[in-house]
Amino acid sequence: MTETAPRPTLEAVAARAGVSRATVSRVVNGGDGVREPLVERVRRAVEELGYVPNQAARSLVTRRHDAVAVVVAEPETRVFADPFFALQLRGISKELTAHDNQLVLLLTEGRDDHARVGRYLAGGHVDGALVFSLHLDDPLPGLIQRAGVPTVFGGRPGWSDGTTDVVYVDSDNRGGAREAVRHLAGLGRSRVAHITGPLDQTSAADRLDGYRDVMGEADPRLVVRGDFTPAGGERAMRELLDRFPDVDAVFAANDLTASGALRVLRESGRRVPEDVAVIGFDDMLPVAEQTEPPLTTVRQDIEEMGRLMARLLLGSLGPGDAGAAPAGVVLPTTLVRRASA
Repeated sequence: MTETAPRPTLEAVAARAGVSRATVSRVVNGGDGVREPLVERVRRAVEELGYVPNQAARSLVTRRHDAVAVVVAEPETRVFADPFFALQLRGISKELTAHDNQLVLLLTEGRDDHARVGRYLAGGHVDGALVFSLHLDDPLPGLIQRAGVPTVFGGRPGWSDGTTDVVYVDSDNRGGAREAVRHLAGLGRSRVAHITGPLDQTSAADRLDGYRDVMGEADPRLVVRGDFTPAGGERAMRELLDRFPDVDAVFAANDLTASGALRVLRESGRRVPEDVAVIGFDDMLPVAEQTEPPLTTVRQDIEEMGRLMARLLLGSLGPGDAGAAPAGVVLPTTLVRRASA
């Protein structure tokens, strides 16, 4: 067995810096009232000794855990297969890391997991929560409200359980959808179909509304429900071709859906964009640039959405910042033209 050296203590740091233990504690825990020359001496002693603050003791002083829960209301099979979640988590992680905070990832496989997440948040383990991919019947908003933790949501709220004044970050889903469908109509396409996402999520509902804003009285059978997955896009595209063999344009609710639709169109002998123009939504480069042909799509800055969610939450945790965060931030979208439309 190898012996481990004893961990440096506050007393050792105080002795090295030539200050009191209380002064070291204030500097290490971010307190005020210490003159800058003393702060520098303490920091130098901390570095020389390799002192690491005891997080439990620090939490007693600061009332902070420097940890944030990221709650994704999806099963792990979906989270780890969809690049959208990787991009959003990367943005969140970058912002939390820049502020020396830990990310605690919580996923929900079923109803039992909702209760577990609620208990964890109420248990005082984290300073706040970032929550996204909620569905309209999801109990998480109510559980989070009862837990009393500061929270920022990803996506426009759509629940009706009395939760108000929520802080959220979203993209202009409806406006982006309108731009996509106007582009297809501007190409002279007359049978423009829409493959939706799961309509119990506000992003999918908003994109359907944007499609309807442009198409107006179009045949409702041109709208087929999908689920934001390639398999869902394949199923919906086959259904569309059965209903309307002469469909000449498709606006898919996201890039993964569009990739599935493109696969079915290719198998059925339809040329893209000559016979059927296709537009997606997200501009996830691992998907949009590798489809055949490369996908025209509506770009939302997914990583920036994650960073902004974390930034808003951390800002609300600072002294005197309570209530300073805006209720909702909606980021703009842009149409990125490639070969599919």
